[in-house]
Amino acid sequence: MNCLYLHIPFCRKKCSYCSFNSYADFDSLHPRYRRALSTEISTGPELEGPLETIFVGGGTPTVLNFEDLAALLGACREKYGFDADAEVSIEANPESVDYQILSVLRGEGFNRLSIGIQSLHDNELNTVGRVHDGAMAKKAVIEAGRAGFKNLSIDLMYGLPGQSAKSWHETLQGALELGPRHLSAYQLSIEEDTPFHRMVEEGDLLMPAEDLVVEMDKITRKLSAHAGLQQYEISNFAQPGYECRHNLNYWRNGEYMGYGAGAVSFVGGVRDKRVADPLDYCQAVEQGGELIVEKEALSTIDSYKETVVMGLRLNSGISESRLERRYGLDLREVYGASLDDLVDRGLILYDGVHLVLTETGRRFANQVMAELV
Repeated sequence: MNCLYLHIPFCRKKCSYCSFNSYADFDSLHPRYRRALSTEISTGPELEGPLETIFVGGGTPTVLNFEDLAALLGACREKYGFDADAEVSIEANPESVDYQILSVLRGEGFNRLSIGIQSLHDNELNTVGRVHDGAMAKKAVIEAGRAGFKNLSIDLMYGLPGQSAKSWHETLQGALELGPRHLSAYQLSIEEDTPFHRMVEEGDLLMPAEDLVVEMDKITRKLSAHAGLQQYEISNFAQPGYECRHNLNYWRNGEYMGYGAGAVSFVGGVRDKRVADPLDYCQAVEQGGELIVEKEALSTIDSYKETVVMGLRLNSGISESRLERRYGLDLREVYGASLDDLVDRGLILYDGVHLVLTETGRRFANQVMAELV
């Protein structure tokens, strides 16, 4: 697949849990960054065919004005062309969009929208540092539908400080009643170099107990299924045909290009990462300097193991025959007794054809994947 990711590293406010490459209070840099990103797109490598997926993420891409976002999409179209059925996604937060902006974005060619709601309870939103409230979140989803976004995804988070099973049920139920075709429900993880990490280290943040998080996970699967959204990945649910094709390519360890500050590409077995600071990024593009700050050529065995680890996130799991055709390696020869051990512990199902996580395995997915890397 020809897949392209564009990174917009700007936000209105940095959330307390966020470890992404994003920056608040950089408004004056926005026009310059858009020009630099357009330049990187126009000078990027050629492809044999048009783009099949484009994903504009961040940060909060919609803090840029819609003219800049339209210009970026136009640069992609001019450079590569779009497949007739291209999935063109953009992320947004409720406070950064309204009906007019959404209508323009839809008219310019964006056909998939992912809205970061996280919670519908104002106290929880305040705790994690979100700018919007629950009413604003609901309004954004409704206006997105009015603007013509049929392929609409909602992002939610559970396992938040102070969150109960009841409040999670209410948020999830309220979000599903808005009729999204796709849901991403992420368990909060505490990342280093974030305010939440410092608060946990100092004992100032009380996180939900593990059994409560397990209950929340069960609620997620039950309510999503009742709403007609099928789980297809550990954290993602969709109506049939509305799975995120761009992210499916990641989980299948396919190739992709990434442009923008901190963006990563994976092409020809080589993974490279661009300079993260948006000002440094702009200067490098403008001066013809070096954008790539990290580069890694994956060995066959490393790429094989990455494909296994990423593929296990999918409910469909991994086809052993596809692995062998792609890499010429045998699953049992690669993993030996460690594979049998994971099966014996009830974490993985392996029937000689497919490899999938069990329900228990999904609860301990990070541990399983660490053993398979």
